[in-house]
Amino acid sequence: MNKFSYFILFLLLLFQLDGLAQNRQFTLEEVIDRAVNQSPAAKQAETRKENRYWQYRFYKSNYNPQLRLNGTAPDYNRDFFSNRIDDGTIVFQSREQVSSFANLGIEQPLFFTGGNVSINSNLNYFDDLDRNISQYNTTLFNIRLNQPIFGFNSLKWDKRTEPLRYEESKREFVEERESIARTAVDRFFSFLDAQINLQIAEFNLANNDTIYKIEEGRYNIGTTSKDKLLQVELQLLRSRQDVAQAQLDMETARLQLRSFTGLNNEESDFMLILPEEVPLFKVNFDDALNYAQKNRADYIAFERRKIEAEREVAEARAQRFQTDFTASYGLNNASSDVNDLYTDPNNQQRFNVSFNIPLIDWGRNKARMKTALANQQLNDYVIAQDEQNFEQEILTKVRQFEVLMVQLEITKKSDEVAQERYQVAQNRYLIGKIDITNLNIALTEKDNAKRSYVNALRSFWTAYYDLRRLTLYDFYNNQLLYNEDLEQ
Repeated sequence: MNKFSYFILFLLLLFQLDGLAQNRQFTLEEVIDRAVNQSPAAKQAETRKENRYWQYRFYKSNYNPQLRLNGTAPDYNRDFFSNRIDDGTIVFQSREQVSSFANLGIEQPLFFTGGNVSINSNLNYFDDLDRNISQYNTTLFNIRLNQPIFGFNSLKWDKRTEPLRYEESKREFVEERESIARTAVDRFFSFLDAQINLQIAEFNLANNDTIYKIEEGRYNIGTTSKDKLLQVELQLLRSRQDVAQAQLDMETARLQLRSFTGLNNEESDFMLILPEEVPLFKVNFDDALNYAQKNRADYIAFERRKIEAEREVAEARAQRFQTDFTASYGLNNASSDVNDLYTDPNNQQRFNVSFNIPLIDWGRNKARMKTALANQQLNDYVIAQDEQNFEQEILTKVRQFEVLMVQLEITKKSDEVAQERYQVAQNRYLIGKIDITNLNIALTEKDNAKRSYVNALRSFWTAYYDLRRLTLYDFYNNQLLYNEDLEQ
């Protein structure tokens, strides 16, 4: 084989590959897989999940000791200041000063009491440049305790709500993926509807063109009327219009599907395969409700919302009396020589109790408490209603799924019968046993049966992914879509 032959063979392979790429066909599973893994909606869900994870890590850090270094180095000041001298007059004097400050401290929040304990060590330096005076001041160490008494302990309440909120976010992420799969099913069948409508329109155009030629021949030999010929011609024109509209609808649906699933430009020309093989299984309502209660984020949210209502009541109660206890002990010293700071330091002690108790507030505290209690009661009623709606939604979907299984079987059989009936009607028309009106009736029924079957498939697959989202359980494969022990 010479070089020219190899070149021709290469071109043939290239054209074949190009043809295969243009005729790429996707199944429903492939479209869902792409949507769940690479669509813009999937990337947004992934980002939200990461965001919630870091919010949870931020919350966890509130209970850990914080080591901080703060200060100013240096603080330079040169200005005039007012100075009252012994005879009472005020003179304005200049000054030029430099000071520095550094503090190293570790602070540990006490979540069980709502207070915090800290240990600090700091060093101050002051230099008066006009008077040539330098001084140092240090606190070798200082232990300090701040403790609200009868106050609101946000750390304790956060410890009850934030783990639930994080657990919700993990389950919401799985629900979002199932919601994306459900939307992908909807976009898939929107395109499939357009694709089948185009196939029907092209098939009808070819048939009507043939019928027109037959009627034209019959009219020429005088076996049919001018009225019937015009009727067939009008039908042929409508078929051409239907093809043009179906092509436009198909391109629109193709763009919507590409945009949602994130298909690239190399995969712009594709067709879809009708998913006729459906999984056969039964769904028990009690099982569906049980899985939904165990797995759904909403059910955890019910518990979190109840705790948050209790938190608001506790916060309102704590605002009636505000009392803080502060105690500290340490060692400090001052000297013009930094080496003397750590020799024979003095004790530094402080004890303080501050309080703020309203004696007459004209019912302000009572109104605050009553409002919090009323909101808690309202929240209980809303949650009770939401729980009922939750169960009702599961029940509706399970019952709907049972009906859809039956409808799918009926529409599939109707499609087969309508196809066969049209073939019979067409043959009878060709031998003159029926007129064009009866043939058109059979054609319309055939097209409607096909569309009904596709719509039944859409409803089935949509309900299937709705059930997965509502229960986070795959009833066909008998597996959990979310496993708390495996998710981190």
